[in-house]
Amino acid sequence: MMDFNNTKIAFQDKNNADLNRALLLFRTIEKPWMVKTGKIMLEVALKTGMPIGWAIKPTIYRHFVGGETLEKCQPVVDTMAKSNVKSILDYSVEGKSTEQGIENAFQETLRSIENAGKNENIPFAVFKPTAMVDTTVLKKISFKQKITDDEQLQYKAFADRIDRLSSAAADNNIRLLIDAEDYWFQDAIDEVVHEMMEKYNKHKVIVFNTLQMYRTDRLEYLKNLIARAREREFYAGVKFVRGAYMEKERARAKEEGYPSPINPDKETTDKMYDDALRVSMENIDILHVFNGTHNEQSNILLTDLIKDHGLSKDDDRIYFSQLYGMSDHISYNLADDGYNVAKYIPYGPVRHVAPYLIRRAEENTSVAGQTGRELSLILKEKQRRKKL
Repeated sequence: MMDFNNTKIAFQDKNNADLNRALLLFRTIEKPWMVKTGKIMLEVALKTGMPIGWAIKPTIYRHFVGGETLEKCQPVVDTMAKSNVKSILDYSVEGKSTEQGIENAFQETLRSIENAGKNENIPFAVFKPTAMVDTTVLKKISFKQKITDDEQLQYKAFADRIDRLSSAAADNNIRLLIDAEDYWFQDAIDEVVHEMMEKYNKHKVIVFNTLQMYRTDRLEYLKNLIARAREREFYAGVKFVRGAYMEKERARAKEEGYPSPINPDKETTDKMYDDALRVSMENIDILHVFNGTHNEQSNILLTDLIKDHGLSKDDDRIYFSQLYGMSDHISYNLADDGYNVAKYIPYGPVRHVAPYLIRRAEENTSVAGQTGRELSLILKEKQRRKKL
């Protein structure tokens, strides 16, 4: 069984100052009232234009973000590569549904694809599809509502942007992860992603769709995607995550009067996630797997499935991934044992990445055991180093 308790391996890229900084950060995040207060103060600062870089950049930003630009992320990419951990640079600026905001997001994604194509340590590019169109259009199409001629043109422009990004990824031999979004946007996104898979995944996987396995319908979706790939003779790429919008999705379903798309409890989601891994590995001839989870048991399961199917640990069809600044004990121990690992590294200007940082802090506070696990591992490594 895979062992994630080797803190020497997990924190090999961090010096004592890095560990102390992380310890202070997670001790702060551990207190819900601190996170809530910090969120309020940050939101006020963003609205009023108050400077925030002096407080955020050396602390939470430095821990969870690679840098302000692609170029400034390169030292992080190079450092992790020495430990066999690859990078995925994720432009984490919140999208704006203005024409200029959409164009900026599109051009930056193109740059990230081209940048990845020049660096063997960046095997994937990624983007949020809601950054590429006014989300009102996605919602209407997903719910099969009537759209105007202008909205139809917007959706066509959205599909064209995804096509151009997929084409650029193919030209640069880079795999492209298309993130999942809210339930009421996802059907319209899935439709375009299916077209891109059929167009660009004929000989190998370029385009990946993302499945949030806390949704009640995603396991069935996976099985249908596999059947479609076999019927139409293309390869499917799937990134698995548990999900990011649970409370919002449940509240919205209640408010709008449709059945909740979210599983009733964590146990159901965990089972569905692991079943999806099993189904995927049974169809590895036609489907590539991107295992995006901080759950230790799901990572162990996939290592067992790789062994059971007689595959090599570094089979290029299978990747493990965690967020930068989190779960290094999983990422680095997997990489050290020979598996393919790529960390998601957010980047962008401090002010624009602030909403992402708020979500990371809230996630670490709300996910049962997440912060406690990080703290215990940091303390274990500090004790180990004291004995040297």
